[in-house]
Amino acid sequence: MRPVIFPRTKWLSAVTALVLLGSAAQAEPQHGIAMYGDPALPADFTALPYVNANAPKGGRFVEGNTGGFDSLNPYVRKGTVPWQLRFFTSESLMGRSWDEPFTLYGLLAETIEVPEDRSWVEFTLREEAQFSDGTPMTVEDVIWSYETLGTIGHPRYHGFWKKIDKIEQTGERKVRITFNVEDRELALIAGLRPILKKAQWQDKALTEGTLQDVPVTSAPYVVDSYEAGRYVSLKRNPDYWGKDLNFRRGTGNFDELRIEFFGDQAVLFEAFKAGEMNFYREGNAEKWASQYDFPAVASGDVVKSEVQHQRPSGMVGYVMNSRRPQFADWRVRQAMITAFNFPYVNDTVTGGRQSRIPSYFSNSHLGAQPGEATGKVLAVLEPFKDQLLPGTLEGITLPAGDTSPRNRKDVRAAMDLFEQAGWTVQDGVMKDAGGAPFTFETVIRQGDKEAQTIMEIYRSSLDRLGITMEIAQVDNAQFAERRDRQDFDMMPYVRYLSLSPGNEQNLYWGSAQADIEGSRNLMGIKSPAIDATITAMLTAQSSDDFTAATRALDRQLMAGRYVIPLWAGGPARLAHRKNLHFPQNTPIYGDRIGWTPDVWWHEE
Repeated sequence: MRPVIFPRTKWLSAVTALVLLGSAAQAEPQHGIAMYGDPALPADFTALPYVNANAPKGGRFVEGNTGGFDSLNPYVRKGTVPWQLRFFTSESLMGRSWDEPFTLYGLLAETIEVPEDRSWVEFTLREEAQFSDGTPMTVEDVIWSYETLGTIGHPRYHGFWKKIDKIEQTGERKVRITFNVEDRELALIAGLRPILKKAQWQDKALTEGTLQDVPVTSAPYVVDSYEAGRYVSLKRNPDYWGKDLNFRRGTGNFDELRIEFFGDQAVLFEAFKAGEMNFYREGNAEKWASQYDFPAVASGDVVKSEVQHQRPSGMVGYVMNSRRPQFADWRVRQAMITAFNFPYVNDTVTGGRQSRIPSYFSNSHLGAQPGEATGKVLAVLEPFKDQLLPGTLEGITLPAGDTSPRNRKDVRAAMDLFEQAGWTVQDGVMKDAGGAPFTFETVIRQGDKEAQTIMEIYRSSLDRLGITMEIAQVDNAQFAERRDRQDFDMMPYVRYLSLSPGNEQNLYWGSAQADIEGSRNLMGIKSPAIDATITAMLTAQSSDDFTAATRALDRQLMAGRYVIPLWAGGPARLAHRKNLHFPQNTPIYGDRIGWTPDVWWHEE
């Protein structure tokens, strides 16, 4: 068979070629791969440790979304897609264990092979792997998927493709990817790209998001029916090729996964109470404590479950667009954070039951430690000490706030910061040196009552500073469009993070992503120091070096004052009908149980 090669550079240097030849002798096929160390499970493991390997099959899992959808293709930029489809309808060469920080086991691939320096990775496809239409999966499908998604697919796939030197078929069921940068994580990321069927797209454009062209994949579930703006129904494929794999044992137990759509969260919750759905996630601790006294809970027909996790807090709050002149100065962003009276907002919205997020990687060993930077963290930051914003080396403490609505102390502190940045109150209006008033707009989704309440309280504080904030309520499609076009001053922000942060950090905070449409760098960060810190994370050769670089990144993100932090999510709060069950031996990423129904089952 003639090898299929897609070069990204014309020639490999002689030195690089020798390195590859030398490292090839050290590589051996393995059943899994970990970011650091070895996988926890042996090659002959029977099932993942957090599943019920004997879970019965059958029943249906019904949850709800707000807004609508106009596409069923989650792999392209265009269209609004039910977010669940990225997880329910795709499959990759390797699968992730949620009980380890970052470990993958064979899924579509039966083995993975890497040299010690991880300069390349080779996968061997399972002979039995096939698409949902019964056609076999080939190395050609794999290569086409990587190249197509990496060039014209959703931007989330483009960064990885740029780090590939070449991708080639090295055997009947083997594909090798050679990288052009030093990055230990790339071998793992390669195992998590979705694999699509090349033949489906021979005569049509993958770039268009439509309701008609549903991508054919190899996943356990396929889209069965839908009604635009109303529901999407996925059925379990009875001929799913991988149902007997050890990695899949005890998962994919429902006959149907159904997503119902509602105008806003309040209507969605009422629909759950009425029995139109059998599963509901609750993010508000006050609502969890006070509004789950309806008859189905009292009778035991609805069960309230809390699932703990060890994942970093991530960041939830309101992001300021630093591309806007109002928010370009860190002192203004600090003033906006200072003027936000968190204790009063927290009491009003959650009854004070949820603590504030202190940093992006809090709730984990990766989070910045209190006080001054020392040791390896300081070593990462010191080369950039002349560029770092105040608070990076010293540490950041969020304003204390006040449970009273006026919060005079912090309002005065905010006023001082505005004055330092060149803004003063003139005739009751905050103005810059040229006399232009400080006005901005916060974009929120229609029906988001919580966001509306928070912003109304915040607006009162800003009024006392002479600042005018408009609140624009838009539908889901407009919200997504304005976010992707970076057409906002301030908007709600959620960024979940893992115990193994890696290449996705460039997507979230990298300078190269700041001005790309659809970028996840919503705040517009352009910092050589942050770029270098992410590189230090990706090239770390030990767990200690990796932890130090991540803590250094956490310090820089907090010192950037890009987001007004809200409260940490706490445990996953899940309300469900009593005939839905999940295993009690939850993984370290326990909150995943609340986001995917993989390990749930139906039993009367």
